[in-house]
Amino acid sequence: MFSVVNTYENVLISEGVYKLSIKGKFNVKPGQFYMLKGGEMEPLLPRPISVYDVDDEKISFLYQIVGQGTKHLSKLCKNDKLQIMGPLGNGFDIEKIKGKIAVVSGGIGIAPLVYLIKKLTSCEIDLYAGFKAVDYSVDSVEKYVNKINLSTESGKIGHKGYITDIINPQKYETVICCGPEIMMKKVISMCNDAKTPVYVSMESHMACGIGACLVCTCKTKGGNKRTCKDGPVFNGEDLIFND
Repeated sequence: MFSVVNTYENVLISEGVYKLSIKGKFNVKPGQFYMLKGGEMEPLLPRPISVYDVDDEKISFLYQIVGQGTKHLSKLCKNDKLQIMGPLGNGFDIEKIKGKIAVVSGGIGIAPLVYLIKKLTSCEIDLYAGFKAVDYSVDSVEKYVNKINLSTESGKIGHKGYITDIINPQKYETVICCGPEIMMKKVISMCNDAKTPVYVSMESHMACGIGACLVCTCKTKGGNKRTCKDGPVFNGEDLIFND
């Protein structure tokens, strides 16, 4: 069921990228998400937004404007009404993640990984973050990671090219990834070749967020799975991508 809350903060942090916060106490696992919808009648359906951060006072979401739903969210101001449902999805099992870890993000895929990094207190973490032209949110995890590796397609910051150019899965006990499907497919292939376990947070179009509508179905070795209900976190070895 949806709850109606007041927006606490909704700020632009990079071109087309916003951080939206809600005051309150929230019990959330890293990797879970909420369905969010502004106060307008349109668009009819809510949008799935990953949990970006949680503290004692508020929960935050990082999102990028990609359509009408997120465009409506970007117009919310402090104390505007917001409909939320969650937390949803399985999230990361942080008890199973140990040792030296590579966290790999592409663009807005960094959103669900920030809170995860902060919760992996017993791990040695290297962050690999790829962006088109400028980076964002990386500074929020500087004190939690061993090393930050950046890439941009423009070459303005870090390595010029893709983040998959500079990661070596053989150096890590586990790799965790979120970003564009083409990037995650490449990371999974590299990890499979290196025999390094890999977990991915899938991004999918969703309508209900609770597994009823089957809009977000993805293919796995165990058959079709619902990204919202069975995921969004999956073992990369289990996923099957269309060529």
